[in-house]
Amino acid sequence: MGGELDGLEGVVAAETVLSEVDGAAGRLIIRGFTLDELSGRWTFEAVARLLWGGFFDGLPDDLRPAIGAAREEVFGEVRALDAALVARPPMEAMRALTARLSDGDDLATALRLTAAPAVFTAAVTRARASEAAVAPDAALGHAEDILRMTRGAPARRAEVAALDAYLVAVADHGLNASTFAARVVASTRAGLTSSVLAGLSALKGPLHGGAPGPVIEMLDAVGEPRNARVWLEAALDRGDRLMGFGHRVYRVRDPRADALRRAVKDLGEGSNRLPGRLALAEAVEAAALAVLAERKPERSLQTNVELYTGLLLEALAFPRDAFACVFAMARVAGWIAHAREQQAAGRLIRPQSRYVGPEPAEGRPAAA
Repeated sequence: MGGELDGLEGVVAAETVLSEVDGAAGRLIIRGFTLDELSGRWTFEAVARLLWGGFFDGLPDDLRPAIGAAREEVFGEVRALDAALVARPPMEAMRALTARLSDGDDLATALRLTAAPAVFTAAVTRARASEAAVAPDAALGHAEDILRMTRGAPARRAEVAALDAYLVAVADHGLNASTFAARVVASTRAGLTSSVLAGLSALKGPLHGGAPGPVIEMLDAVGEPRNARVWLEAALDRGDRLMGFGHRVYRVRDPRADALRRAVKDLGEGSNRLPGRLALAEAVEAAALAVLAERKPERSLQTNVELYTGLLLEALAFPRDAFACVFAMARVAGWIAHAREQQAAGRLIRPQSRYVGPEPAEGRPAAA
């Protein structure tokens, strides 16, 4: 089936105070702040507080202690991580542990859900490496504790700053697939846990949250900057999609790509490997933009968030199959805010469909 409604392109499904994705200008606004104003200046906890403002009673000015305490609270659910779950992909195991949390609408539920992807992903990735889970440290910031729980050792300040920059950059992004899924569930008056599980399930799909891993595979295959154009042209000749380029909304460069490129450059200072990896990514980016402009001049296929996401998460030593889980660590703050906004609207989301199937046949005999 085809038609102008495929993908709901251009259909306005909600009014929101939370974020705006300006695809023509290449601008992301989060509650009155551009991403450039937030990136590298705000922590994840501060952006979560910005998103949640007005949606919860008793919301503290500083969410860092509250999210830290929530990490300690949800760590108790790690005991349910058995061999069967460890054998599943990290996203499925993390989602299963999250489903054990109670389904409320209050601030305590929101805090636990924000802590859950961080605590559970760290435990799952360590279990898959036959290592014991590391208990959270509530005194640490969220990004710092994520890295410590994942590695079992403290992270460098530059690494913490890089992860915080990533969490801020992807905390909310308009009415994307996972956020819309979360809002639909919230509109039924289901709890926040149900809404977050819907978001996780949508994010699991490769067309939404699964591109950073293939970006790293692409860089590995290219190998050296001088190989970039030849490799990319061969990929297009095969009909392959170039990972890290093109976006359904942005018609110019994704502003999150610039924020993460800066974070990767800052992280690379003092590193032996990352500067070479960054040079490769920049060569691939330049070659891809040139080839895409030549091959598809009718379309504006620019760099998206996935290119430098892959590079950043690789440098922070997250397993490739857990990249989408790290995305969820950030986007959960946006899902919760959108769910609460939708609950406040009090309206069930119930769009219509247009039937394009066969009409009933005249004179059809009754079934036996």
